[in-house]
Amino acid sequence: MAERPAIVLLSGGLDSTTVLAIAKDQGYTPYALSFRYGQRHSVELEASKRVAEAQGVARHVIADIDLRVFGGSALTSDIDVPKHESLDDTRDKDTGNSVPITYVPARNTIFLSFALAYAETVGASDIFTGVTAVDYSGYPDCRPEYMEAYERMANLATRAGVEGTQRLKLHSPLIAMSKADIVREGLRLGVDYSLTSSCYDPDEQGRACGHCETCLLRLKGFAEAGVTDPVQYQGA
Repeated sequence: MAERPAIVLLSGGLDSTTVLAIAKDQGYTPYALSFRYGQRHSVELEASKRVAEAQGVARHVIADIDLRVFGGSALTSDIDVPKHESLDDTRDKDTGNSVPITYVPARNTIFLSFALAYAETVGASDIFTGVTAVDYSGYPDCRPEYMEAYERMANLATRAGVEGTQRLKLHSPLIAMSKADIVREGLRLGVDYSLTSSCYDPDEQGRACGHCETCLLRLKGFAEAGVTDPVQYQGA
């Protein structure tokens, strides 16, 4: 059977790890792409290496780009990561959907552009990304309309697209799934979530804080799925 290469954006967190398993289950040969972009939670890169090895990707590339030169985010600047007691505390009380300070300006656009270049070089017509628009932080570059627009743009932006030798498909299989649904799907596919890391502000031992928004979303997903999150949390 001919190889069906696909680029999978792999942060090392819950969502991207699940997407990697989905791509494999659908018969693709995954080429994983992670980023060292100046994020303070660099422990996730170690998680991405563990996940890539465990799931047997064809190749795992870690690209270096320094988004600290721009700042503007608690993940890339000297800004405290907000901590909360519950998810209700993370939303603007008037609009119910504010964009948090952990949003990294244009991050998904930058990452997808690298994935587009990677796809063209390995002859892949498929890119998988773990964005979700249900239980998520409200980032503008995680919405379905953004993903659809990027796919249209991508097919205008490469030699393969112009020459008609490649029609790029952007896959976002989690976009309409809750965190609980994502956990259930990953467990069905045999994902070992103990290898992953989602926390934006882990301690020196790599233990999750349990109070940043991404930790609260993750904990919500495992609780609603009726299973215990296997990663270590501070104070637990």
